[in-house]
Parts: sequence; C-alpha cells; structure tokens
Amino acid sequence: MERQDGLRGTRSHDRRVPAAVAEVFRHGWADPDPGLPPAPGAVYAAKRRAALSERFPGERIVVPAGGFKVRSNDFDYAFRPHSAFIHLTAEQGTQAVPDSVLVFEPTGTGHEVTLFTRPRSPRDAGPYGAEFYSDRQHGEFWVGRRRTLPETADVLGIEAAHRDGLEQALGGGVPTRVVRGEDARVDALVPPSAPDADAELLAFLSELRLVKDEWEIEQLRAAVGHTVAGFHDVVGELPHATRLARGERWVEGTFNRRARLEGYGLGFDTIAAAGAHACVLHWMRNDGPVREGELLLLDAGVEADSFYTGDVTRTLPVGGRFTDAQRRVYDLVFAAQSAGIAALRPGAPYSAFHDAATRVITEGLDAWGLRPGGTALPHEDALYRRYTVCGTGHMLGLDCHDCAAARSETYVGGVLAEGHVLTVEPGLYFQPDDLTVPEELRGIGVRIEDDFVITADGSLCLSSGLPRGADEVEAWMDALR
Repeated sequence: MERQDGLRGTRSHDRRVPAAVAEVFRHGWADPDPGLPPAPGAVYAAKRRAALSERFPGERIVVPAGGFKVRSNDFDYAFRPHSAFIHLTAEQGTQAVPDSVLVFEPTGTGHEVTLFTRPRSPRDAGPYGAEFYSDRQHGEFWVGRRRTLPETADVLGIEAAHRDGLEQALGGGVPTRVVRGEDARVDALVPPSAPDADAELLAFLSELRLVKDEWEIEQLRAAVGHTVAGFHDVVGELPHATRLARGERWVEGTFNRRARLEGYGLGFDTIAAAGAHACVLHWMRNDGPVREGELLLLDAGVEADSFYTGDVTRTLPVGGRFTDAQRRVYDLVFAAQSAGIAALRPGAPYSAFHDAATRVITEGLDAWGLRPGGTALPHEDALYRRYTVCGTGHMLGLDCHDCAAARSETYVGGVLAEGHVLTVEPGLYFQPDDLTVPEELRGIGVRIEDDFVITADGSLCLSSGLPRGADEVEAWMDALR
C-alpha cells in the first residue's frame, strides 16, 4: 500500500494545494471516454421507482446510498450502498458512489427523480480541480474513475446532479420521508416530520422486494451458481486444509477467492466451522483446525456484481465418510429439510415450511429419547429449541436476510407467493458440554441449507448443483478428492 505523501490532504476535498503543484496537474488530459451502456437492471428499477411514487403521492422521498465506514484510521471498508437504494437504481458493485442520494420530488402527476452524486473528478481549476489527485477517499488517482453526471443519467436512466445541490433540493416545506441512519447530512437537513412516517417508508421499501421480478431471479440464479462453484472448490481443498493449524481459514479463503472472482464479494462473512465449532450458529472466527473424522459446516454465499446474494450450507464429513453418529444426525436434518421443501408452494402460509421441518425434528428427537427438560414437561416444539436454536429459513435477495423491515403480516405472518425467494435450513446443534444428550452426539452440529424460488405450482431449487443426501454427499466428495 502506497504511503500518502505531501499531496495527501484531508479525508475530504483538499483545496489547499500549492499553485505550482496544481498547475502540473491542470493540463494535458484526453477528452472523456465515450458514453456507457445502460445498467442491465435499469428498466426494472424504473418500475420499482414508479411503485414507490404511487405509494406516497405528494410527498418527497429521500433514499441515501450511505457512505464509507472507517475500518482503521484512514482506511475504509469496501463500500456497499443501502439495499433500498440498490433496488431503486440497479446500481452495480464497482460503480456505486458513496454519499449518493436519491430524491423523489412530488409533482402534480407523480414525482421527478434525481440522483445527487459525485461526478467524475474534474481536471480544471474549479473548486474540485485538485480532488482527483489529492483526495484519497474520492480522487480518481486514489480510487479509480467515476462516471460523469451525463454517464450516470444514461446508465441508470435517472436525472443526475452534483451532490452539492442536495441542501437546496431538500429545502421548502414539502412533507418528506427519509431512510434514516445512512447519511448524517440528510438526517440533519430533514428533521423527522411524523413519528411513524419514516418507518412506514422503510417497511414499504422492504416489502417492495418480497416478490422478485424476472431480472432479480436471474441475478439470484447467478449468485447461487457461483456459490455452488465455491463449495466444489472447498471440497477439492479439504485434504490440504487438514494439514494446517488453522484449516478453517484455508476453507474460508478458498470460498472467498471464488466470491471475488465471480462477483462483487461475499453476501456475508463465511462460516467455516469444523468439529464442535459447527455448534456455533455464526462461527466466523474460522481459526480452528479441520480434522479427519470430524464434520465441517460451511455456510457461505457469493454476492453478485448486482449485489444479489446466494446463501447455502452443507455439512461435510472431512474424511469423506460420515461416522454412524454423524450420519444419524445428518439424516434427521435431511428429513426435516425435505419436509420443509415439500411445503413450499404459492398460497401456503410462510410458516408452513418451518412447521413441517420442526415437526420432523421434534418427532425424531423424541424417538431418540431426547426431550429437553425431561419427560415430565409437556410435548412442545419450543422445548427443542435447545438443540435447534433458530428458525428454519428466511427471505433471500439483496440482503442475505432480505426484507427484514417488512411488516409481520406481509412476511412471517403472510403467505408464500410466486416470485418469493427463500432459504430452507433446518439444523441440529448438540453442544460439546450438553449433558442432556448422549456423549457420542456432543459436539456435532449439522445444517443443510438451499435456496428456492416459489413458482406457479411449487418451488424450484436454485442450489440443486450440490448434493443433499448423505450417500450423495459422500459420492460427490469422493469424485472431487
């Protein structure tokens, strides 16, 4: 990493560059490149903006992309816009500009939509003339070229304006709803007008993502396809991982390489949990060994350039064969997932797949004589949370846990519809110190997760490129080792 020298300036626009230095950079630049093609999803994003406009007539709507988040001193995390902003613009990963703000200004017939953003760093003597070589956060020499405002308008199909005009655009007495907590400047410029107004906006934006259109489903197909490829990569690398003190890190790195190669990166931090670590739902330390004879629980997802993500889990016998105790647990989780999958169809309650999977788990555990709290307690599914802990799935899309701000009656209390995309992921987790289970089961954690789109007559598995059953998993691993 290059050390920043005397041209570094501050984390914002540096207008104090010596005149002689500025003169060196001011001349001899070629004309801008020709225009860029429209973003692949721009047509679909326009329909979503129209739906938002129709929902809130006469009101100004403000949706910020958000900005950089500091990782360490003057280094930032990779930028990812707010999911509602992505959904309404179809912005792509490498082109997203921090601190952009989408403004819907009400008119007599709907809204005029403007994207306030940073344009390409100028090469002139204007107020931002030094930005492209002196600003380490936004300058082109530091972070690469941005689009010009006309290019942004052409690519996204939205009128584009300089972010400097945002304050004027947000003035006046127009009723305004804001996606808050993403842009401090926007929050300061627009005080909350009504207690529930902004929450209602956020809920609608979340619910707008519940049913995926055909372009979104194609993006999810691609993201899940790349995720499947990453799992194939990992199985091929397991023999090497077993020779390392922190083999989980090798597994993590193998999958993450695929994510960066094929997409924008990861949909979430990779869970590479070997041995008893598989009993930790979100094990992301990934600092343990991967041992022959133990299980590896890999929960991972590639985020496509469009920001749509896959989310798949497989629990793999590191040596290629399940032990009797491991297979016993795996087969019960597999049966539960199969029951949940069978419940996926349009018109079914959203909870149906969870209820079906949970029923299989509870009946199986009861048959093994594992009733948490003992037989004196009534037979209730909730008691088995000791071994299952969490739910059996979630919506999937721009966020791994998508549409989280939707109202209960439209999501967990609603019904499945054609175009919903969701995961089915039952699991059993027997903690290594749990004295309520037989010793041979302690430290075994199993989760199986696949991604599904609800179709007109049932569901389609997007992650079918990976085996699910124990025999198929063993055969697959044999073929790749």
